[in-house]
Amino acid sequence: MPLGPAGACLHPDQAENFEDMEKQFAVKAVQHMTTYWAILEKMKGSQLRLTKIDDEILEHFKKDFPELDPRETINEDTMKSKEGKERWRNFMMAYEKKIDDYNFGTMLRANPKFEYGEKETIFAMRMQFYAIEIARNRQGLNDWVYEQAHSA
Repeated sequence: MPLGPAGACLHPDQAENFEDMEKQFAVKAVQHMTTYWAILEKMKGSQLRLTKIDDEILEHFKKDFPELDPRETINEDTMKSKEGKERWRNFMMAYEKKIDDYNFGTMLRANPKFEYGEKETIFAMRMQFYAIEIARNRQGLNDWVYEQAHSA
């Protein structure tokens, strides 16, 4: 459902049904979230590859965001500040032709110690999700999900 050429003005009387688009978007984000959680329950995150270029993404993430510790709670205000948005935009653009839906919205846990929940989940772009979750997985920070699922 194209919105028109880049930079074109969007007039409300000419716009398609954005409410339906938002619902479809939300459904896709929730599907991604539940699928990822189901995978973590079936396989230790430390053994999981999210993309064909996990190593490249991880090294780029560490270089561009050395201050972000995957063990800590993400500061959403910092991430979404003007400077944060610019830093992440620059990071994500490197994957425009490498990762499908690189800039699609998804859900990200603010802290790897907790399940997805209303207060523990933030809206993020797909490349933010990949960068942070790859870093968490490499450090074994998501392995508890698998262990919890198999302890019952």
